[in-house]
Amino acid sequence: MTKFKLSSLYLIAVFIILYAPIFYLIFYSFNSGGDMYNFEGFTLEWYTEIFQDTRLLIIVLNTVVVALLSAAISTILGVAGALAIYYARRRQTKNALLSLNNVLIVSPDVIIGASFLIFFTMIGIKLGFISVLLAHIAFSVPIVVLMVLPKLEEMSTSMIYAALDLGASRFDVLTKVILPYITPGIFAGFFMALTYSLDDFAVTFFVTGNGFSTLSVEIYSLARQGVSLSINALSALLFLFTMLLVIGYYFITKKANKPNGMGVRQ
Repeated sequence: MTKFKLSSLYLIAVFIILYAPIFYLIFYSFNSGGDMYNFEGFTLEWYTEIFQDTRLLIIVLNTVVVALLSAAISTILGVAGALAIYYARRRQTKNALLSLNNVLIVSPDVIIGASFLIFFTMIGIKLGFISVLLAHIAFSVPIVVLMVLPKLEEMSTSMIYAALDLGASRFDVLTKVILPYITPGIFAGFFMALTYSLDDFAVTFFVTGNGFSTLSVEIYSLARQGVSLSINALSALLFLFTMLLVIGYYFITKKANKPNGMGVRQ
């Protein structure tokens, strides 16, 4: 019982340390005083200011479009990559592919961003929407691979052999056996890619150009100009959107893992 209480207290302390600054920021986004020192009264002025800023709304739209497109494309490429690694015949080849996949995950964001900047400049890609989208796809694919590959490893090969013995083509096996089984991993990869894209600053800062920006870069620019509670309001909305994504992912995966009447996961 003592161990349970100590572990619970430790977990509560960790969550307080992680979330206290976020709730402090959100709390002062309703401050009519205009600073983060004295709370003078409740107001929605800073939220109204955000929704009246046309330029900021365009940046929000840019961020969401890049995140959705990069998450969708990287999910397709990541699933294909995970299947390629899973079906690699030689163990050395599989280990080599896994190592190459992990390079973008373990490499510092500054190095990745600078590398993309040099690469895009060399091949003549103009910095802007396309460069940001390609960079986000590149660092999201390895994340999807790592989400999908464990589900493939967990899958029993007897199901595949049974489907082939019953006359299913390889395409039928892929679409009716493998993909339904790894659906939770695919959803996990998609939502992880989506949140990474929404959250990324370092790589985006290097590859964005004049006339195009994302929320992370814009918040950084606003913070450099001085303390404004509109930053708090914008950060609060972004945090709320992220929480909605997490809740949506939870219910989707819960439904995907729910057994049907025959005891088989849907």
